[in-house]
Amino acid sequence: MNKRLIILGIVILITSVIIKLVWSGLKSVKVDDFKPAAVMFVVDSSASNQRELPEQKKLLKQICNLLDPEDKIKIIRVSEDAYLIYEGAPFNGSNINKVMNAFTKYEAKDYGTAYGVGLKKAFNYAVEMKRNGYMPAVVVIGDLENEGATQKQINWNTLPFDVKRVQKTAPDLAMMFLYAHPEKLDLVKEKLYPVLGENKLIVSPKQNCDKAIRQFIHALDR
Repeated sequence: MNKRLIILGIVILITSVIIKLVWSGLKSVKVDDFKPAAVMFVVDSSASNQRELPEQKKLLKQICNLLDPEDKIKIIRVSEDAYLIYEGAPFNGSNINKVMNAFTKYEAKDYGTAYGVGLKKAFNYAVEMKRNGYMPAVVVIGDLENEGATQKQINWNTLPFDVKRVQKTAPDLAMMFLYAHPEKLDLVKEKLYPVLGENKLIVSPKQNCDKAIRQFIHALDR
């Protein structure tokens, strides 16, 4: 009887020690602070960018494939004017293909590039999505050339202040510019680096997009 009691006592003691160790380990594990992202794509479908557009569509889908099912995307088509053509899940490849093919077709009259209008819409969506609990990001895919109506183009002098206004609501805003000529990307760096910093501003010509996309995913705290 005494032997059984001793064995039982040892078992209880060992079990208590194991439970205590497990409990201590669980308490030290931090809960993953995952924040879903909302990525606003601004895609140039103007006549002057049509040659690069097929590769740019693939690039957009490549980025979508790296996002999380809880993330959301919006696609803004930029040409003579700018308007939203898709919003929803990043993995809805069939619908994304349909709208991209339908609304980025070649139109000879669509020579202008309303990047300014497209970015304004993207910034408004970024603020809205931040208020809904998402980490916002804006991805601009195109050559960044200013063509057509001046009032619809990017105002490079006021762009930093536009980004600062978004940051008042969304300080974690990230931006990425892809496929433009290095001269244009250098202008982006000059204007937005003081506002967004190294980690939240990613720029790349088409030759280095894969590395830029990895940096972008990191900028989303992934």
